[in-house]
Amino acid sequence: MSNISGQVSSVVVNYNAGNYLLDCVGSLYEQGIKQIIVVDNNSSDNSQLYLKRKFPDIELVEAGANIGYGAAINMGSKLVTSLYMLICNPDIILQQGSIESLLETIESDPTIAFVGPKILNPDGTLYPSVRVFPSMVDAIGHAFVGLVAPNNRFSRRYRMLDWDHSATSVVDWVSGACLLANKAHFDVLGGFDESYFMYMEDVDICWRAAQEGNKVVYNPSSRVMHVQGVSSRQHPYKMTVEHHRSLYKFFSKIASKYQYLLLPIVGFGLVIRTVLAVLKHFFSEFDSLKLAKKTVVAFFARLKSRNF
Repeated sequence: MSNISGQVSSVVVNYNAGNYLLDCVGSLYEQGIKQIIVVDNNSSDNSQLYLKRKFPDIELVEAGANIGYGAAINMGSKLVTSLYMLICNPDIILQQGSIESLLETIESDPTIAFVGPKILNPDGTLYPSVRVFPSMVDAIGHAFVGLVAPNNRFSRRYRMLDWDHSATSVVDWVSGACLLANKAHFDVLGGFDESYFMYMEDVDICWRAAQEGNKVVYNPSSRVMHVQGVSSRQHPYKMTVEHHRSLYKFFSKIASKYQYLLLPIVGFGLVIRTVLAVLKHFFSEFDSLKLAKKTVVAFFARLKSRNF
């Protein structure tokens, strides 16, 4: 623990995460991290107030507006005093020994820029937090076929669903929901690209690290539970648009000369996919409302007839 407290700081981005934030910060303290920096993206749920009440030593940074995930991490990173920086969403819980395991991995090789843990859903199933840089074919297949058939071969390749997730390995990229960064490499890379408001900033920085000859590593010995979407689902339609905008930006950055000619087609396809994704979410909400209405009507009908 003493090794962790001296070498690892953490930066957490908060946006109306409520009790999830308190649980996350509590798990970080339990892991032995002393410097925890929470950057608040203009929350309106008083989570900052509850945070300071429960953890008075926390370093709270008020962004003043919702500046996005990458920009908030960059802001917090300026206060980091340790060699390594744990980047976190506010809705994660670290299992005991997780940071120690990540630290051991990143210290083993100075060319490792980032190391990510195995991320689990709340029900204990695997969240595919380690993925490949997708080819144009896989990206298009995942984008369109994935809307109606999530288990298609394009998505499986991109999300590495048939890959052995039990061994520590060098990979293309790991999720920014939780990753340990070598602070020196992070600074040399200029931090996250702040033109991504949400999504793909983790893919982008791992890609840039690889261009510099550095490594990204996946370490399944470190385990983290991630609720997912605590902040983003508060504005689902805006986040859907931002996701697709970020996808286009990233592909524009990495496209070869030949692929660059296809970008107008990719852009048009992403616009269509954005509309389809918004409609899919709308109708799922509509169905949920209809079910809720039927449940309420049935309840009052039974109440009226006293048929309990």
